[in-house]
Amino acid sequence: MGILVIAEHDNRALKSATLNAVSAAVMMGPDVHILVAGKNCADVAATASRVGGVTRVLCVDADTYASVSPEDLAILVASIAPGYSHIVTAATAYGRNFLPRVAVALDVAQISDIVGVLAPDTFVRPIYAGAALATVQALDDVKVVSVRSTGFDAAPCGGNAPIETLAAPRGCGLSRVLGQKLTSSSRPELTAARVVVAGGRALGSSENFKIIDALADKLDAAVGASRAAVDAGFVSNAYQVGQTGKIVAPELYIAVGISGAIQHLAGMKDSKLIVAINKDPEAPIFQVADYGLVADLFQAVPELTAELG
Repeated sequence: MGILVIAEHDNRALKSATLNAVSAAVMMGPDVHILVAGKNCADVAATASRVGGVTRVLCVDADTYASVSPEDLAILVASIAPGYSHIVTAATAYGRNFLPRVAVALDVAQISDIVGVLAPDTFVRPIYAGAALATVQALDDVKVVSVRSTGFDAAPCGGNAPIETLAAPRGCGLSRVLGQKLTSSSRPELTAARVVVAGGRALGSSENFKIIDALADKLDAAVGASRAAVDAGFVSNAYQVGQTGKIVAPELYIAVGISGAIQHLAGMKDSKLIVAINKDPEAPIFQVADYGLVADLFQAVPELTAELG
């Protein structure tokens, strides 16, 4: 039996987290299929067919999935699940919304946020806000698994999988999407950026957060924030990094005025290089930082920005 990966996309482009989910799926078995459900999503299906390790792409193009409701997507996935040993998706807001509904429909346990695959039925996942790792064995016939993208490299291009068109099942009619308010930015997407500059509550105000924006512009970086900064209203929750926000693992993570609560560390401690700027030498962030600067951020950050030219 094969492994089915549910693609995340916007009907125009495949989200990068899906590539990480494919890498995890390849470790579970050799026959990996991708399901692309949307409206006018042929380009997404074509992109998915070129992902390395994928042997087939299933495309469901219907009005029902123009703005996918989690209930309708769960019905679709559950309807084709009996042909697969694993149902896999990225552990993003998208995946966390529909995958539990699939697990309920199939009456199986969900294995969430895996960061390692030891065997087709055995996975590694973080617990206690990432302070420990648990090895979990799934005994259900169908394994329903969400993948933390920071735990796996993105699958390469180079595939040439056939695309098969499937008919859409009848929707449940329990909900429909009335609209979306999306945050638009010229900066890189937070979860896919090579560099992230994040600010904390020590910035004091949304006006002061502009020094983070200035540094990010110099580095072509995404902007992040701690939950404390978000709760204080400095930036929207779209910027939040941490256990209850977004999980990131960029090549460079610069934490400015962030103390380093365990909930924040859970969202960024897998970054390749961590730089911390904080005036408190005892701040927990320095325990995970590769480079630490004990300094007033209001002096250090503008000086750093100026040095970058």
